[in-house]
Amino acid sequence: MNEGNIVNDLAVVVELFNVYAILLLFIGGFLLWALNWGVSKASQKVTEKMPTRRFLILQITTLISFVLYTVGSAALIIGVLQPPREFMLAAGGSVAVALGFALKDIAASLVAGLLLLFDRPFRVGDRVSFDDVYGEIVSIGLRTVRLQTLDDNLVTIPNSRFITDVVASGNAGELDMMIVTDFHVALDADLEQARHIIEEVIFTSRYAYLKKPVTFAIEEVEVGYKLAIRLRAKAYVLDVHYEKAFQSDIVMRVSKRFAEMGVARPS
Repeated sequence: MNEGNIVNDLAVVVELFNVYAILLLFIGGFLLWALNWGVSKASQKVTEKMPTRRFLILQITTLISFVLYTVGSAALIIGVLQPPREFMLAAGGSVAVALGFALKDIAASLVAGLLLLFDRPFRVGDRVSFDDVYGEIVSIGLRTVRLQTLDDNLVTIPNSRFITDVVASGNAGELDMMIVTDFHVALDADLEQARHIIEEVIFTSRYAYLKKPVTFAIEEVEVGYKLAIRLRAKAYVLDVHYEKAFQSDIVMRVSKRFAEMGVARPS
């Protein structure tokens, strides 16, 4: 009886996966990929025309890609193969058990990917810190998150890591982001003058976002085994893409102004 059932099941499988069905599956898979590629290219063009809305556009593109692959793949298999209900139930149960053991890590990442889409601890376009990696989230996929570092390295991280580990988002979906820059002066330096110079440089920077306040934290620190004063400037850049350009701009101009005005630096 069991051998007869096995033979019948094999016959059903052979009947389903004929050359015509395999060809249709291949064509359908290619069309899904081409459609997703087209959506991605269209998203890039819209982002170039509406840069202030790029975070929202990238998030919508990620969600569309997710729906296309999941719903499209399921519809393609059912529509082309049209398997009997009993076969679908039996095959689904067997595949679920096998995948549960063989692909448990991937399954955990897939579930984590769904949680990331809805819980949204970070979004596409955010600048995040994860372990010792810092950069911009460029995609949130079904299994992995891709992060572009400031050194132009593409880092791929399994989604499940973000569910259990700590991740810090610098801008949380906003275009602007706080940039913290430290300046050190000698203990006998004129702190009011030094602070005024830093404020003037920040306010005149073309990268500064001045709708949010510029603040300072001033304290004594040790620099080269000697005490010094650290002026920690906290200002916002108007677009996260200008993070390093903004920081470089204010550091270069503040250092030049300190030298011109005779502000004492740590020896």
